[in-house]
Amino acid sequence: MRYELGEKGILEETEGMETVWDRPWKGQVIICPGGGYQWLSPREGEPVARAFASLGWKPWILYYRVAAEGEILGTAPVRQAAEAVGLVRGREQELPVFLCGFSAGGHVAASLGVLWNKPGIFDGADPGRIRPDGLILGYPVITAGKWAHRKSMERLAGKDQKAWQRFSLENQIDRETPPVFLWHTAADSTVPVENSLVFAQKLSEYKVPFELHIYPFGVHGLSLAVKEVEEPEKGRLADAHVAGWMRECGEWMEKTN
Repeated sequence: MRYELGEKGILEETEGMETVWDRPWKGQVIICPGGGYQWLSPREGEPVARAFASLGWKPWILYYRVAAEGEILGTAPVRQAAEAVGLVRGREQELPVFLCGFSAGGHVAASLGVLWNKPGIFDGADPGRIRPDGLILGYPVITAGKWAHRKSMERLAGKDQKAWQRFSLENQIDRETPPVFLWHTAADSTVPVENSLVFAQKLSEYKVPFELHIYPFGVHGLSLAVKEVEEPEKGRLADAHVAGWMRECGEWMEKTN
């Protein structure tokens, strides 16, 4: 089942997941694939959905808006994430709703986590309805500062670096930011690990609960880091150590709610 969101976003209820989990769902998770705000990686969509389903979490995939050549996205992706969380929460209000994202999709997820209670963005939406119960961020784009992923920032805000600051998420954290599970590889040369480190530092300052895993080796974009999502031509190989993030995340999700 696919649901159309405002300004050409799509929320997909992934089908057939009852074959890997035949008990009541523990909660729901919306997955935001990465792709530098230019495209959406299938390796960070359905394979991740199946992995969450195997742990008892009902998965959804958010196909948020990405930029055409020369287009500036502004807040369109985070507004679509807010609409998705509200829709999913309305389906089964008693279940927690987590928002998961990778790379630029991590920026989408983290954006809602830090902006859900800020005025002037979400057109009068009930803040309590769009606030995720937790964030799951894999090698996320976070900062517009020294360690910025420049192409993501340009697709959000154009070439003017002053305009990027609105999207520098470490500076938007407050005490109402939901709990966060973060993971990154120290060897990531595409989105430097400092993106996760500066976010974790600010979470700590504001006493927001978080769990942070930094793995020493591995390129950007490992997804589940299992054989199914390997891309050998890009150095994305299965790594049993990094793949442990999903198990750790499942445990964190159960303790968080």
